[in-house]
Amino acid sequence: MTVTAVEGGHVTSLTASNDIIKQIVDARNKARASVSDVEIAEEIQEELKKAGDMSAVEPLPGVFDENPKDAIGSGKIPLHLWPTTASAAGSIALLNGALKYGRSNWRAIGVRASIYVDACQRHLMAWFEGNECDEEGVPHLAAALACLAIIVDCQAAGKLRDDRQFPGGHSEFMAEMTKKVAHLKALHDGKSPRHYTIKDAVFRTLA
Repeated sequence: MTVTAVEGGHVTSLTASNDIIKQIVDARNKARASVSDVEIAEEIQEELKKAGDMSAVEPLPGVFDENPKDAIGSGKIPLHLWPTTASAAGSIALLNGALKYGRSNWRAIGVRASIYVDACQRHLMAWFEGNECDEEGVPHLAAALACLAIIVDCQAAGKLRDDRQFPGGHSEFMAEMTKKVAHLKALHDGKSPRHYTIKDAVFRTLA
């Protein structure tokens, strides 16, 4: 396919290079079924090289369905899914611990799983009962995140003292109890009791 570039045979601006890309992509889209994105990318590069000034080249957004690097990266851990707010909160709790006990102390000396499970549960229960921060001003949710992070990191480092419960019938029991949920909901279907939340306590205080 022949593409007329810019008069004079050289790309002199971003607009000119984008015009070349548009010409190539428009032509290729007409025969899309038989042409791959890689072939389109290769042809664009060749045409721009022929036109000259590669320093002015900045491919238009959305020209390709998928960049070759995207295809490789999509198979790796999607770290962008973890909320930055959770990282910030957990870091505050870990800072508090580092200032008291030393950074990454758990990697050096190890921890017992039960201790951090207990701590995590205490922080979650305190938060769920309406308390935002502990006695040191660290948010309970931040501390809970830090507890879980330490367990995960210790296990990865081979420093976790695994004292979890002796295996019992947990899974089977939970499955059996779950069946009762549907039974109870059906039993009380049509009733509309008031479900109290922390908002009710706030309103009562203001009154």
